[in-house]
Amino acid sequence: MAMNISSISPILPVRTEPLDSSSPAGGQFSAVLRGAIDQVELSRGTAAQNVQNFLSGGGDDLHSTVLSVQRADLEFEMMMQVRNKVVSAYQEIMRMQM
Repeated sequence: MAMNISSISPILPVRTEPLDSSSPAGGQFSAVLRGAIDQVELSRGTAAQNVQNFLSGGGDDLHSTVLSVQRADLEFEMMMQVRNKVVSAYQEIMRMQM
């Protein structure tokens, strides 16, 4: 049985200068973060609108209303876990000695 083992890519040097918001890497991270936050807010707004429609006797049924609320809650919880991991990684980097 032959296994295909790919070579290990070289380790890139660590950047010593700080990233500013105009750099492509900093801007891309900011855009991804903003997009994720916007998606969570959109989901929360949709869930709130579905609850309002259900309570006012609109066309939404209970099942779809509960699903939209659960989806918004799950997206928010995931966003909080990602935030916690980012903060933890930042704190770990700040503890490193140079």
